[in-house]
Amino acid sequence: MADQILKLECFSTVDRPPDLVPGRPERAWMDAFVGRHPYRCLPLSMANSSGWELINPVGFSAHWTGGKMAEDITFKPDHPFPDFHHLVRSHFTEGVVTFHPGYLFRTPPGWSMWAMGPPNLMKDGIQPLAGLVETDWLPFPFTMNWKFTRPGSVRFEKGEPFCFITLAQDKPLADFDVVRKPLAADVELTAQYNAWHRQRTDFNRKIHFKDPSALKEAWQRYYFRGELPEDTGPAPAGHVNKRRLKPLRSI
Repeated sequence: MADQILKLECFSTVDRPPDLVPGRPERAWMDAFVGRHPYRCLPLSMANSSGWELINPVGFSAHWTGGKMAEDITFKPDHPFPDFHHLVRSHFTEGVVTFHPGYLFRTPPGWSMWAMGPPNLMKDGIQPLAGLVETDWLPFPFTMNWKFTRPGSVRFEKGEPFCFITLAQDKPLADFDVVRKPLAADVELTAQYNAWHRQRTDFNRKIHFKDPSALKEAWQRYYFRGELPEDTGPAPAGHVNKRRLKPLRSI
């Protein structure tokens, strides 16, 4: 039997829906960091690229007075934009900004969709809200919402992502048995942990005393490379340190 072909169907609900692109690992704050050190943290860049971004088609400012009514949030696009009020509006009141993604998404049976803010991308004064949607059956679209954290103004630039979507088989989560064990209960895992701890402690000591070899190496790459220190076991076969998702295509 052939393997099931996984397909994310994106049905446009407007004439010109926002661009949808694979998640980009880069972040401006990570680029500006000394030595671009955040890129050494593989979980960060993998999170950034493990989904798709919906791209804001027009720059605009949003201002919240702090009031509870819809009219207490006002918007000012950088230039006239067709159907701007359908793209973003104050719908839920209480300082909530609502984006309409412009798509109705359909996922394979058993797969739901996380809709959230772009991972590891901060915006001062406003917080993205996350939602989990059963897109394997839902016949209507969802919205992407951001909540002001204080009265004032915020900017959404043209080209920046206003929503990040990724997929999850969430139903089996309820079947997980969550147990706590002492580390010593797993002999092999304990040996691997102790090897890592020795290597980490020794490396940090060398960095502290400016050991030339450690300074040249700069950081340990066990996780990035998918390696276990001191040959304490085989390398994980399924390790991934770069993710390239398929782009949106029209049919």
